[in-house]
Amino acid sequence: MVDAAKFVEDAGKEIVSKLTGRGILACSGGQDSTLLAVLANRAAGDRILTVFVDTGFLRNGEKERVRHTFERFGLNYLILDESEKFISRMKGITEPEEKRKIIGKTFIDVFEEQALKYGAECLLQGTIAPDWIESGGGVRDTIKSHHNVGGLPEKMNLKLIEPLRDLYKDEIREISRYLNIPEIVQPFPGPGLAVRVIGEVTREGLEILKLATEIVENSVLENAGSWEVMPWQFFAILLPVKTTGIHGDKRTYGYTIAIRMIDSSDAMSGTFTKPPWEFLENLSTDITNRVRGVNRVVYDITNKPPGTIEWE
Repeated sequence: MVDAAKFVEDAGKEIVSKLTGRGILACSGGQDSTLLAVLANRAAGDRILTVFVDTGFLRNGEKERVRHTFERFGLNYLILDESEKFISRMKGITEPEEKRKIIGKTFIDVFEEQALKYGAECLLQGTIAPDWIESGGGVRDTIKSHHNVGGLPEKMNLKLIEPLRDLYKDEIREISRYLNIPEIVQPFPGPGLAVRVIGEVTREGLEILKLATEIVENSVLENAGSWEVMPWQFFAILLPVKTTGIHGDKRTYGYTIAIRMIDSSDAMSGTFTKPPWEFLENLSTDITNRVRGVNRVVYDITNKPPGTIEWE
């Protein structure tokens, strides 16, 4: 296991030694980038501007939670609403790798613009080992391009600093506990809900998925205390298919929501959670009753491998 105290000291030295002038720190609000933001603030203070971007692909309440964390740790931060830009660039895009690369490029566009305004020369990212391993390169096959790796342009105007690059999820959690950073109960992918809307991302699909996601997360958090294993990730996926159903005595033709619950210590492998059947039944009923346009719910029983944690 990682020596948390030593890593904090070494990471601070690395940030200071590599930082030329000012820096922009890309923070998604997840465990990895939040840890980096706290480390960077300890090491370099206001020389680093932590930037959180509202892409339009966020969960309900996400922006408010992130703001609270930033203020708690006294970070120098900026929260931007770039949802129109991100959503518009998804029009007509259905292939997962293309989605991720467009989102990665759009993030860089936003960060370079803010870096110019702030006078920054460096970009700090919370990239960890599974990100660059799965993104491929050299002899490694590309499993999926993480937006902060495979989505980066070949030529970038900012110097990249990635102090967490050799860490795995269990080590990130340990160092976060050492620094009293609250554990993010529910990890969230950098591209957000864009990779949980299978196929083209639309505003309608995002609104459906946001409510389904909120229902899934609240239901798990309320019930999982009595389960043998608390899932590490639990979320909804909107499928690009419609099926026939019944609501009252009328025919419906609605979307399908898939539920994914999985346990993992390092994000490199995982086992699907086996919740009680009664829980799944109640969850399905809740979603189909409350989420307009959805009439079917399915549960994913695939481990990693052969599947990945996310569907895209």
